Amino acid sequence: MPGAHRLPQTTPLSRRAVLGVGALGALALAGCTSSSGSGAGSGSGSGAGTATGGTSAVGSSSATGSTTSGTTPARAALSAPLDTATGLQVPWSGAVLPDGSVLISERDTALVKRIPAAGGAVETVGTVQGVDPGGEGGLLGLAVDAATFASTPVLYAYFTAGSDNRVVTIAMDGGRFGAQTPIITGIPKGSIHNGGRLKFGPDRFLYVTTGETGQTGNSQNRDSLGGKILRVTTSGEAAPGNPFPGSRVWSWGHRNVQGIAWSADGQMWASEFGQNTWDELNVITAGSNYGWPTVEGIAGQSGFIDPVRQWTTDEASPSGICIGPDGAVLMAALRGQALWKIPVGPGGSTGEPAKLLDGQYGRLRDVFIGPDGNVWVITNNTSRGQPRNGDDRVVRLPQSLTG
Repeated sequence: MPGAHRLPQTTPLSRRAVLGVGALGALALAGCTSSSGSGAGSGSGSGAGTATGGTSAVGSSSATGSTTSGTTPARAALSAPLDTATGLQVPWSGAVLPDGSVLISERDTALVKRIPAAGGAVETVGTVQGVDPGGEGGLLGLAVDAATFASTPVLYAYFTAGSDNRVVTIAMDGGRFGAQTPIITGIPKGSIHNGGRLKFGPDRFLYVTTGETGQTGNSQNRDSLGGKILRVTTSGEAAPGNPFPGSRVWSWGHRNVQGIAWSADGQMWASEFGQNTWDELNVITAGSNYGWPTVEGIAGQSGFIDPVRQWTTDEASPSGICIGPDGAVLMAALRGQALWKIPVGPGGSTGEPAKLLDGQYGRLRDVFIGPDGNVWVITNNTSRGQPRNGDDRVVRLPQSLTG
């Protein structure tokens, strides 16, 4: 298939064992939780919107949109793709709440919108304070810890501020925003490559993706928070078991990771923007160096971990990923204007990627499992690309399309 290139199967597990796979393998998959998580580990440490919602209920279940608890939302039957929300302004990330509603971040407005569980008009929950949008920066990732949200309703948000990128917690007071508290500051910011994805892993620690902001030296500097995947407690401290004592860094040598997910065996996957040649799908292992800026794509160079799949940049430019209902990685593509489906197996093995929704909805920013058990995608046409009537939108996809 043009644009999808396979790495000869010298699997990442044979080069460096995945830290924690043995412990995590008994957990259910965490990859399509729409930035919510619940597992067996310990992770301690205004006004109405202009967007409109779908006319039908989106569904709700005790699984709270997260599959890490060992349960999966009952899958609603759809005969065709269905708009669930329209009229959004540069939406970036989705987070499923335990009541079946879905929060959506808008990058440039700093607003968080809610798609009600019962359907109907999209509501504005609140404004994240201190957001300084510009270029690729602004309000980016959202996450909730589904295991604790009922008793301690807290939203995690990643955004570009005046001097840095940062992660904050926002108390949800009666479904609206309360106190906002920074837990990670000092992540490099720039007009490009700000990373920004937040997800709770199956260990219930918070994983944070950061970009190198165009300053390539950040990626190979372990003292910089740029060009990394971070693993932290809910208070933002380095999580126990991190590969470098006292450091938040989980993996390094990244350019701009915007998608992370975990398959059922606990294996972590990440999508990464290339520069001019190769976009990547990587298996992430603790402490590993993914080579940027020394290498891009499959290089076979000692000391660096190669991707398990690569695409030309016009075929992908990947952002959010998740694990689909049938276990495949689903990858939202911006420049590629598609949803890539990549079958995956043990040890980082992959099957032939399939290109779904080719051009149908334009640029895709995020993909996740919604509270109805179906795959949901978020478009990204109002900032770049060619907006269509109703853009930007959140779309629910039928099983016949995604598997």
